[in-house]
Amino acid sequence: MNETPRVTFDLDAPGLSMGHLVVPEGSDCEALSLPVFSLNKGEGPRLLITGGCHGNELEGPIVARRVIEWLPEAQTCGRIIVVPELNPLAVQASTRNTPVDGVNLNRVYPGRAGGSVTERIADAISRLLLPMADTVFDLHSFGPTWDFPPAIITHPIADADLMAKTLKMAEACKMPVTLLWEYDVPGMFDTWVHSQGKLFICAEFGGGTVGAEALCIYESGVRNALIALGLVEGKAEHPTYRQKKSSQTLESLLSDELKSPACGIFEPRRSMLDEVNQGDLLGVLHPMDSLSAGSIDIRAPTTSIVCAIRSGGYVESGEEIVYLARPLNL
Repeated sequence: MNETPRVTFDLDAPGLSMGHLVVPEGSDCEALSLPVFSLNKGEGPRLLITGGCHGNELEGPIVARRVIEWLPEAQTCGRIIVVPELNPLAVQASTRNTPVDGVNLNRVYPGRAGGSVTERIADAISRLLLPMADTVFDLHSFGPTWDFPPAIITHPIADADLMAKTLKMAEACKMPVTLLWEYDVPGMFDTWVHSQGKLFICAEFGGGTVGAEALCIYESGVRNALIALGLVEGKAEHPTYRQKKSSQTLESLLSDELKSPACGIFEPRRSMLDEVNQGDLLGVLHPMDSLSAGSIDIRAPTTSIVCAIRSGGYVESGEEIVYLARPLNL
């Protein structure tokens, strides 16, 4: 119970190494072994790539493993550490939170050595892997219940220089959307990384089902980022999305988050990236507890862009159903 986390190989060893990050057992769970890939080619940028923070966002683990396949031949300098599944318990259960303790891994950083299993995972990452990197790529997606474009997301950062570097790196990925999202809750991985002056890029690899075309876009975005960092040689390419090769930078505020006014089935009437005017119909909420209760129209409060919209399904009162955005004026 008093064990500390450990890595089963020397992260400073030159060349290719593979092993595990061992998260100690606790009263709630036995020890976990997270597979770790490390490729050290000497001087240069130090990068940590992570996926599988949320178990119902499977694009990250897939893309991380695809990147591992070609990195040994493509990487020219520096060091890249890849952990495809930060939370194997959640991935195996296909749940956003860890099923053992019900905790969201992206809300407990920097973690706690004597805490629940989720806190111990965050502690192991914070203590052993984060110090080895100057930049972190954390691969997420919006999950199966949302329609959301392939995007790089960042949150407002007090350090103006770090904010500018983050937006520059985000746009270098050439994903269809770069989103500055006013969303900050305690214990987020990116907030902890920013507090140490390190660069953090959060990829939100779309939503809905995991498809072959989308995965190619996501992998291309990661490769573009590695080229921008100087870890891989080559020319960055704009992935084709909706028959276009273009990117847009958007901003979403707390006031752009629309929540369901009641319980019921949400029916979307607009699609992601649709431009809407104030008063336009975004969706309809159908209450299910009474036939006499009328459906409720969800309308746009401002002229904006539909950044994310629930793909339909039963929602609780107060649950998020639409996120709006607008072009970011830098």
